[in-house]
Amino acid sequence: MMATLARANDQGTVAAQRSPRDRLADHLTGLRAFAISLCRNGAQADDLVQETILKAWSNIDKFDPATNLEAWLFTILRNTFYSSLRKTRREVADSDGAYAATMYEKPAHDGRLAFNDFQRAFDQLSPEHREVLILVGASGYSCEDAAQMMGVAVGTVKSRANRARKRLAELMQIGDGEDLFAGTDGAMTAVISRSVPSAA
Repeated sequence: MMATLARANDQGTVAAQRSPRDRLADHLTGLRAFAISLCRNGAQADDLVQETILKAWSNIDKFDPATNLEAWLFTILRNTFYSSLRKTRREVADSDGAYAATMYEKPAHDGRLAFNDFQRAFDQLSPEHREVLILVGASGYSCEDAAQMMGVAVGTVKSRANRARKRLAELMQIGDGEDLFAGTDGAMTAVISRSVPSAA
């Protein structure tokens, strides 16, 4: 038993001692999900993740090992996305949601909120609203962490999150006090209904 614990501790120490460059690949799945939530296009998301990893690799000396590597990568990715968006002044056209719909598998259940309805509504949100719901809702970051990644005040994050949920509810024609989430997908519920206190 003691030998097993010692081996586990040694493995944990080795993992903690891995260089940030060696840990970049550990975050590819999360980065791609975040990229898709922003640009709504699989091919563009892959390009965005690749550019993020290249920037992180070449600027790894700027990363503080005492901080969260994933949060640092998310910050690079969102800054890269918005920089590109400013240059193009437009988003990828997918007005009918056909391409975005291929990114997900429809749930097997017949809940009140079909996932494709959610997806269509989510696609209509602004990039700022999509990112705050992904960071604070689906990814589980605190408002403080999200504010740091987005480069805005905590109150701005709370305000955007509440406005984004309100807009999503409007798009999905969800009434106040309606029990909407029974039997729905857990990730969908987290994105829509996670509570965020109002800004003071």
